[in-house]
Amino acid sequence: MTTSSELNWEKIAATKRAALAEQIPLEYRIPQQLLPSDDQLDVTTFPKESGWFDQKELEITESSATQILKKIASNSWTSEEVTRAFLKRAAAAQQLTNCLTDFFPTEAISIAKSLDELFQKTGKLVGPLHGLPVSLKDNFNIVGKDSTIGFASLVDEPAAYNATLVELLEKLGAVRYCKTNVPTAMMIPESVNNGGSLRIPAACTGIFTLRPSFGRFTTQDCRSGLAGQEAVMSVNGPMAKSLEDITFYSKAVVDAQPWLIDPKCLPIPWRPAERKSKLKIAVLWNDGIVQPTPPVTRALKETVEKLQVAGHEIVGAWDPLQHLKAIELLGRMFVADGGKSVRKLLAPTDEPWRPEMRNYSEAPELGTYDMWQLHLQRSEVQKQYLEQWMSYDGLDAILGNYYLKQDAIDRLTAAYSTDMSLCSRRAW
Repeated sequence: MTTSSELNWEKIAATKRAALAEQIPLEYRIPQQLLPSDDQLDVTTFPKESGWFDQKELEITESSATQILKKIASNSWTSEEVTRAFLKRAAAAQQLTNCLTDFFPTEAISIAKSLDELFQKTGKLVGPLHGLPVSLKDNFNIVGKDSTIGFASLVDEPAAYNATLVELLEKLGAVRYCKTNVPTAMMIPESVNNGGSLRIPAACTGIFTLRPSFGRFTTQDCRSGLAGQEAVMSVNGPMAKSLEDITFYSKAVVDAQPWLIDPKCLPIPWRPAERKSKLKIAVLWNDGIVQPTPPVTRALKETVEKLQVAGHEIVGAWDPLQHLKAIELLGRMFVADGGKSVRKLLAPTDEPWRPEMRNYSEAPELGTYDMWQLHLQRSEVQKQYLEQWMSYDGLDAILGNYYLKQDAIDRLTAAYSTDMSLCSRRAW
């Protein structure tokens, strides 16, 4: 019998954090004398300045994915030594910023060793991602591991099956080694855990990402905080250090033909595109909702100037005619169930509503007819947005800005850095 005290969300969370700490082997625990002080918010320099990482580990973990794959393919590095280096760096990140929900070094090293043995025996790579360590967002189901998506009630409920992308990446040769933290239900874009989807964490850390159209990368068998919500289709995509890495990953996944195992994936093969020497770009200076801060506006101006010097055509300001309507529709669609999905996951452990999710706690449930009306309005906004885009005759892109909550802005303007914490007040 389970008592109410055993279901207390704070106790569950504390126990989960303690268990995660124990998953870090002694060899990957930062020596006490090297730990930064608690008031040091920026720990991005720790790997290079602490002296805890040797030069080989730094070289490996500072390399791009494509560079790592070339090293493994040429026998310069083994998958095992690459994996061990990333395990150490992930362990350091977790100890300094609380950025992980799961960490499985033994499993990762076992996979890496198997890949190395196969390569030495046959001289052939398993696939294009052979030996590459890949971290996975918490919502990707992995057999035997939790996918809590920020809810205490989902702790100790290990998945019975793998997400389709997890299976696909394994076949391509990737080495999974950790799961990364997310905010509650993955539906809080800005909090003490700036997780978001793809653009937010990439913007917070100064890396590259691709948020694809729905149906390009499989989302099958992942866990969702709003399971069944399809008015706004969720997607997944890669985050990496270089645009080359993003392209390499995308081609590898599409070439694996995910539409043969996920009926919602579109059967569109990878199509190489010739790079244009001159792009036509509109600029979103202001979306009509949030006034960009002076540093953000300055960055946009500097980017525009550099693009013009490089020979690209800036066609003027993008008029955000549909933005307010789009965000209003988005908000109504996410809470159309009256917050039932989130409430159902909070209730078993008496976990309170996050203040950022007030709209979910207060929203009335929409009926079928009202939801259909939202679908109609959404389709009309999409149509008008496309018509506006096509009116520019060959528009390639809209250059926009990323907005941050005030505490993040304060740190950005103080440090002149885009390196910020994904999962705590510290920047990693």
